[in-house]
Amino acid sequence: MARKENNFEVRTDLAVEQRERFPGDGGEIAGVALREWRESGSAVKMSEVQILDEHGARAMGKPKGVYLTLEADGMAGNDEEEMEEIAREFAMQLRRLLLREQNEAQITPKELDGLKEFQGSKSEKAKNKENRTGFEGKRILVVGLGNAFVTPDALGPRTAGNLKVTRHLDGQFGKGFCQERNLPLLSAIVPGVMAQTGMESAEILRGIVRETKPELVIVIDALAARSVRRLGTTIQLTDTGIHPGSGVGNHRHGLTRESLGVPVFAVGVPTVVGATSIVHDTISSLEAWEIEEKPGWEEKLEPELRNLYVTPPDIDERIQRISRILCDGIHQALFEPETCL
Repeated sequence: MARKENNFEVRTDLAVEQRERFPGDGGEIAGVALREWRESGSAVKMSEVQILDEHGARAMGKPKGVYLTLEADGMAGNDEEEMEEIAREFAMQLRRLLLREQNEAQITPKELDGLKEFQGSKSEKAKNKENRTGFEGKRILVVGLGNAFVTPDALGPRTAGNLKVTRHLDGQFGKGFCQERNLPLLSAIVPGVMAQTGMESAEILRGIVRETKPELVIVIDALAARSVRRLGTTIQLTDTGIHPGSGVGNHRHGLTRESLGVPVFAVGVPTVVGATSIVHDTISSLEAWEIEEKPGWEEKLEPELRNLYVTPPDIDERIQRISRILCDGIHQALFEPETCL
Protein backbone atom coordinates (compact mmCIF):
# COMPACT_ATOMS: atom_id res chain seq x y z
CA MET A 1 0.00 0.00 0.00
CA ALA A 2 1.51 3.35 -1.06
CA ARG A 3 0.67 6.74 0.40
CA LYS A 4 2.04 10.28 0.10
CA GLU A 5 3.84 12.15 2.87
CA ASN A 6 5.18 15.54 1.81
CA ASN A 7 5.24 14.31 -1.81
CA PHE A 8 7.03 11.12 -0.84
CA GLU A 9 5.62 7.79 -1.88
CA VAL A 10 5.84 5.78 1.33
CA ARG A 11 4.92 2.11 1.16
CA THR A 12 4.11 -0.37 3.89
CA ASP A 13 2.45 -3.76 4.08
CA LEU A 14 1.79 -3.48 7.83
CA ALA A 15 -1.71 -2.54 8.97
CA VAL A 16 -0.36 -1.32 12.30
CA GLU A 17 1.85 1.21 10.46
CA GLN A 18 -1.06 2.37 8.32
CA ARG A 19 -3.05 3.09 11.46
CA GLU A 20 -0.16 4.91 13.15
CA ARG A 21 -0.16 7.61 10.49
CA PHE A 22 -3.52 9.00 11.67
CA PRO A 23 -3.07 11.91 14.12
CA GLY A 24 -5.37 12.90 16.94
CA ASP A 25 -6.52 11.25 20.13
CA GLY A 26 -5.13 7.76 19.84
CA GLY A 27 -5.32 7.96 16.05
CA GLU A 28 -8.94 6.80 16.15
CA ILE A 29 -10.54 5.94 12.81
CA ALA A 30 -14.20 5.19 12.20
CA GLY A 31 -14.57 1.55 11.21
CA VAL A 32 -11.18 0.52 12.64
CA ALA A 33 -10.58 -0.99 16.08
CA LEU A 34 -7.19 -1.34 17.76
CA ARG A 35 -6.19 -3.51 20.70
CA GLU A 36 -2.66 -3.68 22.13
CA TRP A 37 -1.33 -5.90 24.90
CA ARG A 38 1.69 -7.66 26.30
CA GLU A 39 1.52 -10.69 28.57
CA SER A 40 3.25 -10.26 31.93
CA GLY A 41 6.96 -10.94 31.54
CA SER A 42 6.65 -11.53 27.80
CA ALA A 43 9.13 -10.20 25.25
CA VAL A 44 6.40 -10.04 22.61
CA LYS A 45 4.18 -6.98 22.11
CA MET A 46 0.83 -7.76 20.47
CA SER A 47 -1.40 -5.50 18.37
CA GLU A 48 -4.69 -6.34 16.70
CA VAL A 49 -6.16 -4.05 14.07
CA GLN A 50 -9.68 -4.91 12.96
CA ILE A 51 -11.05 -3.21 9.86
CA LEU A 52 -14.78 -3.44 10.47
CA ASP A 53 -16.47 -1.82 7.48
CA GLU A 54 -15.98 -0.18 4.10
CA HIS A 55 -15.24 3.21 5.67
CA GLY A 56 -12.38 1.70 7.64
CA ALA A 57 -11.16 -0.18 4.57
CA ARG A 58 -11.01 3.03 2.52
CA ALA A 59 -9.23 4.92 5.29
CA MET A 60 -6.66 2.17 5.78
CA GLY A 61 -6.30 1.21 2.14
CA LYS A 62 -6.70 -2.43 3.12
CA PRO A 63 -9.55 -4.97 2.96
CA LYS A 64 -11.85 -5.66 5.90
CA GLY A 65 -10.51 -8.25 8.29
CA VAL A 66 -8.22 -8.95 11.23
CA TYR A 67 -4.55 -7.94 11.25
CA LEU A 68 -2.48 -9.31 14.13
CA THR A 69 1.02 -7.98 14.73
CA LEU A 70 3.72 -9.49 16.94
CA GLU A 71 6.74 -7.31 17.72
CA ALA A 72 9.83 -8.68 19.45
CA ASP A 73 13.41 -7.44 19.29
CA GLY A 74 14.45 -11.01 20.08
CA MET A 75 13.72 -11.97 16.48
CA ALA A 76 16.90 -10.13 15.52
CA GLY A 77 19.03 -11.90 18.14
CA ASN A 78 20.29 -15.38 18.88
CA ASP A 79 18.67 -16.04 22.25
CA GLU A 80 17.14 -19.52 21.99
CA GLU A 81 14.64 -18.98 24.81
CA GLU A 82 13.34 -15.77 23.25
CA MET A 83 13.02 -17.44 19.85
CA GLU A 84 11.03 -20.27 21.42
CA GLU A 85 8.77 -17.78 23.20
CA ILE A 86 8.15 -15.88 19.96
CA ALA A 87 7.37 -19.13 18.13
CA ARG A 88 4.87 -20.12 20.85
CA GLU A 89 3.14 -16.73 20.75
CA PHE A 90 3.02 -16.81 16.96
CA ALA A 91 1.59 -20.34 17.08
CA MET A 92 -1.10 -19.32 19.56
CA GLN A 93 -2.21 -16.33 17.50
CA LEU A 94 -2.12 -18.26 14.22
CA ARG A 95 -4.15 -21.08 15.73
CA ARG A 96 -6.76 -18.71 17.14
CA LEU A 97 -7.06 -16.93 13.80
CA LEU A 98 -7.54 -20.22 11.97
CA LEU A 99 -10.04 -21.53 14.51
CA ARG A 100 -11.97 -18.27 14.34
CA GLU A 101 -12.60 -19.08 10.69
CA GLN A 102 -14.00 -22.45 11.74
CA ASN A 103 -16.25 -20.76 14.34
CA GLU A 104 -14.66 -22.76 17.12
CA ALA A 105 -14.36 -21.43 20.66
CA GLN A 106 -11.04 -19.92 21.61
CA ILE A 107 -9.34 -21.63 24.55
CA THR A 108 -7.62 -19.34 27.02
CA PRO A 109 -4.33 -20.27 28.73
CA LYS A 110 -6.26 -20.65 32.02
CA GLU A 111 -8.71 -23.07 30.41
CA LEU A 112 -5.78 -24.93 28.88
CA ASP A 113 -4.19 -25.44 32.31
CA GLY A 114 -7.40 -27.09 33.44
CA LEU A 115 -7.47 -29.22 30.30
CA LYS A 116 -3.89 -30.39 30.85
CA GLU A 117 -4.65 -31.28 34.48
CA PHE A 118 -7.70 -33.20 33.32
CA GLN A 119 -5.69 -35.01 30.65
CA GLY A 120 -3.03 -35.95 33.18
CA SER A 121 -5.41 -38.41 34.81
CA LYS A 122 -6.38 -40.06 31.52
CA SER A 123 -5.06 -43.24 29.96
CA GLU A 124 -2.81 -42.88 26.93
CA LYS A 125 -5.66 -43.82 24.62
CA ALA A 126 -7.97 -41.30 26.24
CA LYS A 127 -5.26 -38.63 26.11
CA ASN A 128 -4.85 -39.19 22.38
CA LYS A 129 -8.59 -38.77 21.89
CA GLU A 130 -8.71 -35.62 24.00
CA ASN A 131 -5.60 -34.13 22.36
CA ARG A 132 -7.47 -33.10 19.24
CA THR A 133 -5.96 -30.26 17.28
CA GLY A 134 -9.04 -28.97 15.50
CA PHE A 135 -7.18 -29.61 12.24
CA GLU A 136 -7.02 -33.41 12.18
CA GLY A 137 -7.82 -34.58 8.67
CA LYS A 138 -8.06 -30.98 7.43
CA ARG A 139 -6.52 -30.28 4.04
CA ILE A 140 -4.18 -27.31 4.53
CA LEU A 141 -1.89 -25.80 1.90
CA VAL A 142 1.08 -23.61 2.86
CA VAL A 143 2.47 -21.35 0.13
CA GLY A 144 5.99 -19.92 0.34
CA LEU A 145 5.98 -16.81 -1.85
CA GLY A 146 9.13 -15.09 -3.01
CA ASN A 147 12.42 -15.62 -4.80
CA ALA A 148 14.57 -18.19 -3.02
CA PHE A 149 17.69 -16.71 -4.68
CA VAL A 150 17.17 -13.17 -3.37
CA THR A 151 17.83 -13.22 0.37
CA PRO A 152 15.34 -10.56 1.58
CA ASP A 153 12.64 -12.27 -0.51
CA ALA A 154 13.50 -15.84 0.51
CA LEU A 155 11.46 -16.02 3.72
CA GLY A 156 8.50 -17.83 2.16
CA PRO A 157 10.52 -20.47 0.28
CA ARG A 158 12.77 -21.19 3.28
CA THR A 159 9.83 -21.58 5.65
CA ALA A 160 7.73 -23.74 3.34
CA GLY A 161 10.75 -25.88 2.47
CA ASN A 162 11.23 -26.94 6.10
CA LEU A 163 7.64 -27.81 6.96
CA LYS A 164 6.58 -31.29 8.05
CA VAL A 165 4.20 -32.16 5.21
CA THR A 166 1.73 -35.01 5.75
CA ARG A 167 -0.75 -35.02 2.87
CA HIS A 168 1.07 -37.89 1.12
CA LEU A 169 0.72 -40.17 4.17
CA ASP A 170 -2.94 -40.86 3.47
CA GLY A 171 -1.93 -42.06 0.02
CA GLN A 172 0.83 -44.28 1.38
CA PHE A 173 -0.91 -45.78 4.40
CA GLY A 174 -4.59 -45.49 3.57
CA LYS A 175 -7.29 -42.86 3.80
CA GLY A 176 -7.86 -41.69 7.35
CA PHE A 177 -4.26 -42.34 8.46
CA CYS A 178 -3.68 -38.68 9.37
CA GLN A 179 -7.05 -38.08 10.99
CA GLU A 180 -6.70 -41.12 13.25
CA ARG A 181 -3.41 -39.66 14.50
CA ASN A 182 -4.76 -36.12 14.91
CA LEU A 183 -2.68 -34.88 11.98
CA PRO A 184 -3.67 -32.37 9.32
CA LEU A 185 -3.25 -33.18 5.64
CA LEU A 186 -0.53 -30.56 5.23
CA SER A 187 1.02 -29.78 1.86
CA ALA A 188 3.42 -27.01 0.79
CA ILE A 189 4.40 -25.33 -2.45
CA VAL A 190 6.96 -22.71 -3.51
CA PRO A 191 5.57 -21.28 -6.78
CA GLY A 192 8.58 -19.07 -7.51
CA VAL A 193 8.27 -15.64 -9.12
CA MET A 194 7.07 -14.57 -12.54
CA ALA A 195 10.60 -13.97 -13.83
CA GLN A 196 11.34 -17.65 -13.17
CA THR A 197 8.08 -19.25 -14.28
CA GLY A 198 6.38 -16.80 -16.63
CA MET A 199 3.22 -17.26 -14.58
CA GLU A 200 1.48 -15.34 -11.83
CA SER A 201 1.52 -17.09 -8.46
CA ALA A 202 -2.28 -16.76 -8.46
CA GLU A 203 -2.49 -18.70 -11.73
CA ILE A 204 -0.32 -21.52 -10.39
CA LEU A 205 -2.20 -21.70 -7.12
CA ARG A 206 -5.63 -21.75 -8.71
CA GLY A 207 -4.60 -24.95 -10.47
CA ILE A 208 -3.16 -26.47 -7.29
CA VAL A 209 -6.25 -25.56 -5.28
CA ARG A 210 -8.49 -27.04 -7.95
CA GLU A 211 -6.56 -30.35 -7.92
CA THR A 212 -5.75 -30.79 -4.20
CA LYS A 213 -8.87 -29.07 -2.78
CA PRO A 214 -7.40 -27.57 0.43
CA GLU A 215 -9.86 -26.30 3.01
CA LEU A 216 -7.64 -23.36 3.85
CA VAL A 217 -4.45 -21.77 2.55
CA ILE A 218 -1.64 -20.14 4.55
CA VAL A 219 0.58 -17.82 2.52
CA ILE A 220 4.02 -16.75 3.78
CA ASP A 221 5.77 -13.74 2.26
CA ALA A 222 8.39 -11.08 2.92
CA LEU A 223 6.91 -7.60 3.42
CA ALA A 224 7.95 -3.97 3.20
CA ALA A 225 7.85 -1.78 6.32
CA ARG A 226 7.54 1.94 6.89
CA SER A 227 9.93 1.94 9.85
CA VAL A 228 13.47 0.59 9.98
CA ARG A 229 12.95 -0.63 13.54
CA ARG A 230 10.37 -3.18 12.36
CA LEU A 231 12.69 -4.93 9.90
CA GLY A 232 12.97 -8.56 10.93
CA THR A 233 11.35 -7.90 14.31
CA THR A 234 7.66 -7.97 13.37
CA ILE A 235 5.24 -10.70 12.25
CA GLN A 236 1.88 -9.83 10.71
CA LEU A 237 -0.97 -12.34 10.45
CA THR A 238 -4.19 -11.61 8.63
CA ASP A 239 -7.29 -13.43 7.44
CA THR A 240 -7.60 -11.25 4.32
CA GLY A 241 -5.08 -12.99 2.08
CA ILE A 242 -2.29 -11.09 0.35
CA HIS A 243 -1.38 -9.13 -2.77
CA PRO A 244 2.22 -10.18 -3.53
CA GLY A 245 4.67 -7.33 -4.07
CA SER A 246 2.24 -4.55 -3.14
CA GLY A 247 4.57 -3.15 -0.49
CA VAL A 248 7.28 -2.45 -3.07
CA GLY A 249 4.90 -1.28 -5.79
CA ASN A 250 5.11 -4.56 -7.73
CA HIS A 251 1.40 -5.32 -7.93
CA ARG A 252 0.36 -8.90 -8.73
CA HIS A 253 -2.92 -10.77 -8.68
CA GLY A 254 -4.15 -11.19 -5.13
CA LEU A 255 -4.25 -14.47 -3.26
CA THR A 256 -7.57 -14.14 -1.47
CA ARG A 257 -10.73 -16.07 -0.69
CA GLU A 258 -12.29 -14.49 -3.76
CA SER A 259 -9.48 -15.49 -6.13
CA LEU A 260 -8.82 -19.00 -4.79
CA GLY A 261 -12.26 -19.97 -3.52
CA VAL A 262 -11.05 -20.98 -0.03
CA PRO A 263 -10.08 -19.02 3.10
CA VAL A 264 -6.60 -17.52 2.72
CA PHE A 265 -4.47 -16.48 5.71
CA ALA A 266 -1.28 -14.48 5.25
CA VAL A 267 1.84 -14.48 7.40
CA GLY A 268 4.45 -11.85 6.66
CA VAL A 269 7.63 -10.36 8.07
CA PRO A 270 9.07 -7.04 6.81
CA THR A 271 12.58 -7.46 5.41
CA VAL A 272 12.95 -4.23 3.39
CA VAL A 273 12.19 -0.55 3.85
CA GLY A 274 11.97 2.06 1.11
CA ALA A 275 14.84 4.52 0.84
CA THR A 276 12.26 7.31 0.63
CA SER A 277 11.00 6.32 4.07
CA ILE A 278 14.50 6.59 5.52
CA VAL A 279 15.08 10.00 3.91
CA HIS A 280 11.67 11.25 5.02
CA ASP A 281 12.22 10.20 8.63
CA THR A 282 15.69 11.76 8.65
CA ILE A 283 14.49 15.08 7.25
CA SER A 284 11.45 15.10 9.53
CA SER A 285 13.73 14.82 12.55
CA LEU A 286 15.46 18.10 11.63
CA GLU A 287 14.39 21.57 12.75
CA ALA A 288 11.77 23.19 10.50
CA TRP A 289 14.06 26.05 9.50
CA GLU A 290 16.63 23.61 8.14
CA ILE A 291 14.05 21.94 5.91
CA GLU A 292 12.75 25.26 4.60
CA GLU A 293 16.23 26.25 3.43
CA LYS A 294 15.85 23.88 0.45
CA PRO A 295 12.32 24.11 -0.94
CA GLY A 296 11.43 21.41 -3.44
CA TRP A 297 14.00 18.89 -2.18
CA GLU A 298 11.31 16.17 -2.08
CA GLU A 299 10.68 16.36 -5.82
CA LYS A 300 14.40 16.21 -6.56
CA LEU A 301 14.98 13.12 -4.44
CA GLU A 302 11.92 11.04 -5.25
CA PRO A 303 12.72 9.93 -8.84
CA GLU A 304 16.05 8.46 -7.78
CA LEU A 305 14.84 6.86 -4.58
CA ARG A 306 11.28 5.68 -5.08
CA ASN A 307 12.29 2.24 -6.38
CA LEU A 308 15.23 1.74 -4.03
CA TYR A 309 14.77 -0.56 -1.02
CA VAL A 310 17.11 -1.19 1.88
CA THR A 311 17.65 -4.36 3.91
CA PRO A 312 19.79 -5.02 7.02
CA PRO A 313 23.39 -6.22 6.43
CA ASP A 314 22.73 -9.39 8.43
CA ILE A 315 19.59 -10.26 6.47
CA ASP A 316 20.77 -13.80 5.68
CA GLU A 317 21.05 -14.67 9.38
CA ARG A 318 17.75 -12.94 10.11
CA ILE A 319 15.92 -14.87 7.39
CA GLN A 320 17.34 -18.11 8.76
CA ARG A 321 16.14 -17.31 12.29
CA ILE A 322 12.74 -15.97 11.27
CA SER A 323 11.98 -18.89 8.95
CA ARG A 324 12.76 -21.22 11.83
CA ILE A 325 10.41 -19.28 14.14
CA LEU A 326 7.61 -19.39 11.57
CA CYS A 327 8.16 -23.06 10.79
CA ASP A 328 8.18 -24.02 14.48
CA GLY A 329 5.09 -21.90 15.09
CA ILE A 330 3.12 -23.47 12.24
CA HIS A 331 4.04 -26.94 13.50
CA GLN A 332 2.91 -26.07 17.02
CA ALA A 333 -0.35 -24.51 15.82
CA LEU A 334 -1.33 -27.43 13.59
CA PHE A 335 0.29 -30.43 15.30
CA GLU A 336 0.81 -29.54 18.98
CA PRO A 337 -2.15 -27.54 20.35
CA GLU A 338 -1.16 -28.17 23.95
CA THR A 339 1.95 -25.98 23.47
CA CYS A 340 0.28 -22.89 22.10
CA LEU A 341 -3.20 -22.32 23.50
